[in-house]
Amino acid sequence: MGTHTVLVRHNFETAHRLPHLAGKCLNLHGHSWWMEATVSAPSLTAGTVVEFGDLKRRVRDWIDTHLDHGAMLGAADPLACLLLEHKSKVFRFGAGDPDPAERFAEDLAYPTVEAVAELLARVVGDALGSLDHAPGAFVSRVSVSETHVNAAEFKESR
Repeated sequence: MGTHTVLVRHNFETAHRLPHLAGKCLNLHGHSWWMEATVSAPSLTAGTVVEFGDLKRRVRDWIDTHLDHGAMLGAADPLACLLLEHKSKVFRFGAGDPDPAERFAEDLAYPTVEAVAELLARVVGDALGSLDHAPGAFVSRVSVSETHVNAAEFKESR
């Protein structure tokens, strides 16, 4: 028995910093991020896993609203409060009392590329759950690239 998959890609420009790690990532810096999400299902409904347009629109809108042209920071990072005070777009990882969008990252402390992949897997899963989809459809893989040579994947184990 086979598995059907669909793939959605999107890119966004976002800064982050990793003060808990030594080295140059302590500095606030930006990347041209690329996200690739795979949704899998054992069978099709009406010939599809999920309608591409609706899934793409929801995922892209979420990324553009909450991440694009902003900064991803740990909630404990002093820069998060400073940037928010100056009306900058900030998405906080590990926020104890997160806004509704930040709930996807409340147990992820810092915006490492691995954590961003897991965050986006949760976002895609939430979008999928709100759409008509084939029975058993799930987010099987999310790959995130922060540069041409640095990437991470989050895979659902089933």
